[in-house]
Amino acid sequence: MMRACARARAADVGRRDAVSVRLVQWYPGHIARAERLLKEQLRGVDAVLEVRDCRLPLSTSHPDVASWCGDKLRIVVLNRADMVSDEERARWVNYMKANGERRVALTDARAGKGVRRVKEMAMEVSEEINAKRKEKGLLPRPVRAAVVGYPNVGKSALINRLVGKAACASAPRPGVTRDLRWVRVPGSDMDLLDAPGVLPARMHDQRAASKLAMANDIGEASYLSSAMAAAMIEEMKRLPTWELIRPGVIRRFKLNNVDDISGEQFVQEFANKTAGGDVERAGTRMLNDFRGGHIGNFCLELPPRRDQS
Repeated sequence: MMRACARARAADVGRRDAVSVRLVQWYPGHIARAERLLKEQLRGVDAVLEVRDCRLPLSTSHPDVASWCGDKLRIVVLNRADMVSDEERARWVNYMKANGERRVALTDARAGKGVRRVKEMAMEVSEEINAKRKEKGLLPRPVRAAVVGYPNVGKSALINRLVGKAACASAPRPGVTRDLRWVRVPGSDMDLLDAPGVLPARMHDQRAASKLAMANDIGEASYLSSAMAAAMIEEMKRLPTWELIRPGVIRRFKLNNVDDISGEQFVQEFANKTAGGDVERAGTRMLNDFRGGHIGNFCLELPPRRDQS
């Protein structure tokens, strides 16, 4: 009996280790190729639209984008802004502007909200670039801008809204865009480069990687739904806004003891109640409920306090 328990504990540890290894090493071949092509294309662009998930503005910021862009003009687009609270949106915009981002836009690319402001910012960038060309005695030309970001943060949906048609494949899952493609913004002198989502080759921050899985910003082959759902509950409970989030969790999952049990126990109880004990089915449902906004509208991370930044 004791040996059986020990084997069960060892299997559980191995399972968690396997989740960690698979998550950190998730780097499909098409992303490696896309990163190489993107870096080549970025040498010839004038500006960059970096799209991030407004629920995870830091975790969905590629650590190498700044070095890839150099001194090129940049617009930071916080997409899915409809899925967080008004206060959180304002805090993130203020934080980014305080940290040197001149142009920050909030969008809901699926519904088209905020896209007009992005277009206005893009036109301002275009005018600024061509004004510099004129000063050098050069003729104006269409401005080339790359739209970059992690998988499934809404890059293609944003481009489709900017150009007014389904110019790029778009779906609510990572990995839909596989190739680089240029499209023209109608009524403007701007070309946009739609690029596949690019992840770092190694994710050293396991917590940030887990958040990407929770938000569906990396592929499902990279993790176990039960493990990510458990981590999601723990992540929510750590947030300063947990008191505001808790009622939505209790209402959606019909479990009142969320503060008294671990995330793993919560998933197991939810599985027992709704999925015949199948923790993977239960975990998938919990993740989909968060991704669909059915628990509530909130960020999974908040701006660092001044003493933490």
